[in-house]
Amino acid sequence: MDSVIPFNRPFLAGRELEYVAAAARNGRISGDGPFTKRCHELLESSLGAPRALLTTSCTHALEMAALLLGLGAGDEVIAPSYTFVSTVNAFVLRGAKPVFCDIRPDTLNMDENLLERHLSPRTRAIVPVHYAGVGCEMDPILEFGRRSGVPVVEDNAHGIFGQYRGRWLGTLGALGAHSFHDTKNITCGEGGALFVNEPQYLERAEIIREKGTDRSRFFRGQVDKYSWVDLGSSYLPSDLLAAFLLAQLEARERIQQLRRALWETYSAGLAHWAGEQGVQLPFVPAHCRQAYHMFYLLLPSAEARCALLEHTRRRGVSCVFHYLPLHLSPMGQNFGGRKGDCPVSERVSERIVRLPFFSGMDAGEVERVLESVTSFRA
Repeated sequence: MDSVIPFNRPFLAGRELEYVAAAARNGRISGDGPFTKRCHELLESSLGAPRALLTTSCTHALEMAALLLGLGAGDEVIAPSYTFVSTVNAFVLRGAKPVFCDIRPDTLNMDENLLERHLSPRTRAIVPVHYAGVGCEMDPILEFGRRSGVPVVEDNAHGIFGQYRGRWLGTLGALGAHSFHDTKNITCGEGGALFVNEPQYLERAEIIREKGTDRSRFFRGQVDKYSWVDLGSSYLPSDLLAAFLLAQLEARERIQQLRRALWETYSAGLAHWAGEQGVQLPFVPAHCRQAYHMFYLLLPSAEARCALLEHTRRRGVSCVFHYLPLHLSPMGQNFGGRKGDCPVSERVSERIVRLPFFSGMDAGEVERVLESVTSFRA
């Protein structure tokens, strides 16, 4: 058998090692060095974010959001059940309770029509997740948040350089969290960013990110010494990581073109087979420009999903499933989650398969993935 095609393979855009070496030579490898600042400037100029702050992960960006919103015991946060644990864990760490919302059957995003039923006097945040880099229905979500007086925090781990109605994902809510993990379009191995989209959060965001000190104001010459002034932690990535990240961000158009070509090849190559086998392919609304983060299949049954995974494994193709609904997890059940609470999430979780999807897949690998899938019969 040919070598196994992995689910993910890190992609070097070209200048990563050059920039990392430059960061090492300049003697400033801790947080907020020159490469970090260049990443901030590029993100702000290319995406129109009022303020971008690199973090050590998307998880930490979400933790900063929870601190900025002042969440604590007794507060509630509405979030989809079908998401990664960090989406809610960041708020649970502050003592808040997650309120699990079901997803839409088309985009697999938070179902905005269900928000009203989850709203309570204790609701303090709404956290939509742009699944697979396809924008949630942000206009009704934002309007609901405004009407209810509840801030919206976008979990945009999948969606950098995606758009909703011509606006960049991650810049629409009060705050937006991004991921530069190894599996994401743009990566530095481990990393993230918080977009601060409303000015009332900016000064405190800098303080929280700097361990609760006003160190950033000190370096700007606004105070003659810095001190501990608030809650916070060490959320700054090393400038070595920022150097790697900058090379990726500078190559963003090439990376996105590669991923778009791969997504469209999968879509065209699987359309006939999917129709025959009753398999649902990803849906992208006309008013969304997706980020081309992943390609998934929704099989007609859990049994068919398991059979396809085994079929592709035997052919050396590493397909995988995705999230288990959080409301059914041991922790989710501690917060009152029960089977049947989010029926769409439960059905999707049992049937989804994600195909290998990474920048730089060669034509032979893509052909092998397509053959391994289209040769399957449920």
